[in-house]
Amino acid sequence: MRRFRSVTSRQAPVPMARHPVHRPEARARWYAPFSVCVDVLAAAVPVAATFMEIDQSHPLRLAVAAALLWPLIGLVSKRYTPVAWGDRGGVRAVMRDWLVLVGALATLCVVCGLDSLPAEAFTALIPTLLLTGVCQKVIHRHLLAARRDARALRHVVVVGEAPTVDAVVGQLAQRTDHEYVIVGACPVGDGEVRSGVPVCVRLPREAPETPEADAVAVLAAADELAADLVFVAPSCHMSGERVRRLSWMLYEQGRSLMVLPGIVDVARRRVRLTSAAGLTLLHIAPPLQRGLHTATKAVLDRLGALVLIVLLSPLLLLLALAVRLGSPGPVLYRQTRVGRNVTPFPMWKFRTMVVGADRLKSGLEAENENDGHMFKMRQDPRVTPVGRVLRRYSLDELPQLFNILFGHMSLVGPRPPLPEEVAKYNGVEMRRLSIKPGLTGLWQVSGRSDLSWRETVALDLRYVDNWSLSGDMNVMARTLRAVLDGQGAY
Repeated sequence: MRRFRSVTSRQAPVPMARHPVHRPEARARWYAPFSVCVDVLAAAVPVAATFMEIDQSHPLRLAVAAALLWPLIGLVSKRYTPVAWGDRGGVRAVMRDWLVLVGALATLCVVCGLDSLPAEAFTALIPTLLLTGVCQKVIHRHLLAARRDARALRHVVVVGEAPTVDAVVGQLAQRTDHEYVIVGACPVGDGEVRSGVPVCVRLPREAPETPEADAVAVLAAADELAADLVFVAPSCHMSGERVRRLSWMLYEQGRSLMVLPGIVDVARRRVRLTSAAGLTLLHIAPPLQRGLHTATKAVLDRLGALVLIVLLSPLLLLLALAVRLGSPGPVLYRQTRVGRNVTPFPMWKFRTMVVGADRLKSGLEAENENDGHMFKMRQDPRVTPVGRVLRRYSLDELPQLFNILFGHMSLVGPRPPLPEEVAKYNGVEMRRLSIKPGLTGLWQVSGRSDLSWRETVALDLRYVDNWSLSGDMNVMARTLRAVLDGQGAY
């Protein structure tokens, strides 16, 4: 089961006296030298060994050049920074830098008048890509583990109106893969802060006559709480000009400031920063729901389903035999589900319950353990012994590969709901049906039935708004681990 951070579980204890400003880099001093050493060796050793093997002229010169260029490229692209180590997209950044390295070495050979390199020689750089990618992944995982243990964190003071402060604290408390812990708030006005964070000082609703008054109060709070970062949520009472003046003094005192635009669950790749007439603008690209990307996804879905059906056909036959011998009744269970644009379709699964289980459901409503529209029981008496094993490892879902082949579903997408669930949806929940449901999805790799209804909807909406082909590949890779783990499946 995925562990969520409670609002208070990651709040640092509030110190009563001044402390040195907390620096997250101090907890990860080995990251940068470790990364640089790995990059130097990963570039120099394979290049030297390969070029000597093919009797290429000047192999040591090329190895030294690669050993110097690779860390330099990483330095320019900011690959040795805490932001890069904490970013899930670090491997993609390594791939981009690697292509730059290949081009730089080819250009260097031409400029220096060295012999032209055979295309095969650049296979020497493949270990460089792999080793650096593994290094970034190791550091990323170590950093996430440190954050979950309440280490490598940045102490934050939030400035904004009370409801906004509560919303920020609640949003950050849902996950443990970021570095921010709220240690205090400076609410604007007299609103009540209900999230439990200490209220250090209250700022007036109207901008003070002395421009420095806001900064003096916020800096005093940051000093008292040993915070090195300030979040500011603009509003009608915290205008852009007021935030600007506050930032001047924060920067002078060595504090960082982040402005919260108020948007949630928007992937970074959809956001582009621009400016006009002195205004800072965020351009939010629309979700990918048509065009070449969606056509490619449809083709890959059907090809992938066909390949998996062929490869898994022996397993499908064995599972069908186990279901048939395990209890009386048909092998497959056909159920109406709701797909894209509220279109119903027949979904197939291996039968995991006794015949007539649907008629018995009404008598078990009081035992429902889900807090939303779905029905879930950990110890459902309708489930057969064979069905319990199939459910634990999600093997009962495999016949849905035929649904994908027929175009009803996708390999990755939101959970396919029942018609009676959809009848209870509000406008926000209906957005889950704007794309095809999936055999797997963020819900599958994030806790499955252990998730609350709110968490399930949030994950599905995040997928609908931010899906990409690379994201689908990531979900499918994580699905294997989630299935083998078996947690949250019942």
